[in-house]
Amino acid sequence: MPVPPLATPLPGDGPAPNPQVASRLEEAAALLDEQEADPFRVRAYRNAALSVRTHPVSVAELFREGGLAALEEIPGVGVTIARAIRELVMTGRLPMLERLRGEADPVVLFATIAGIGPRLAERLHHDLGIGTLEELELAAHDGRLRAFPGFGPKRVAAVLDALNRRLGRVRRDRAAGEPPTVAELLSVDQEYRDSFAGGRLPLIAPRRFNPEHRAWLPVLHTRRGDRHYTALFSNTAQAHRLDRTRDWVVIYGDGDREEHQATVVTARSGVLAGRRVVRGRERECAALGDAPPAPALAGAVGVP
Repeated sequence: MPVPPLATPLPGDGPAPNPQVASRLEEAAALLDEQEADPFRVRAYRNAALSVRTHPVSVAELFREGGLAALEEIPGVGVTIARAIRELVMTGRLPMLERLRGEADPVVLFATIAGIGPRLAERLHHDLGIGTLEELELAAHDGRLRAFPGFGPKRVAAVLDALNRRLGRVRRDRAAGEPPTVAELLSVDQEYRDSFAGGRLPLIAPRRFNPEHRAWLPVLHTRRGDRHYTALFSNTAQAHRLDRTRDWVVIYGDGDREEHQATVVTARSGVLAGRRVVRGRERECAALGDAPPAPALAGAVGVP
């Protein structure tokens, strides 16, 4: 039974819920193990969970006083897990754990932003096709939010302010670094699709669009250098509406100081038609030159 989200403890009034944070890390370790992730990564989460559970100082207090650097001083807690603890302390949620559970939901994510409720969050995802906070920020800047029903100048300003505080805090914690190359992302996409076609991936039961609670969503955990990747078919409302649940692959790259998210799709038109491309980075994909066409997965078993 998944552990319910934490109540947001920041700014730290009262004792920090170290046992609850440790429980999330333990659950992440168990799911990573079940989904055949790197054993070293599994052990890292288990060791960090034990350290957090037995640490004499609350993680909320540590983060409030010293930021990520203070969390990294906990024995067994590295940069990546320190960021996970920060998310739990700041928001009561752990997106990485939600993905492992099959619960990742952009509508829930948008509803955590001031000025956006569940109904408006659903419309934003459904009508504008955006799925991340970064895409929401771009829509606020390029005029799409202002033109969207239910948004006026004051609400757009409130959303931008909330996003700036949310994303700005994350950006300040990041070390300068380059995002994954499109070649690396496409190699993860190919590994995911090839492994799925060969029946080599564990399946999870997503919460959304799955009334029978059937395990159908294949998940891949892989690694490129120091970066851990998780890849899954998109299970968003837009992917279902456009019948792209067998085509769109969402890739999460968890590196040293930050997490990157990308969606790889089959281009439907233009010079890249029929090729796998990283959405939003089509020019870089074109610069790679000729690439083999995307294999058809229409007959693959397991995807609705």
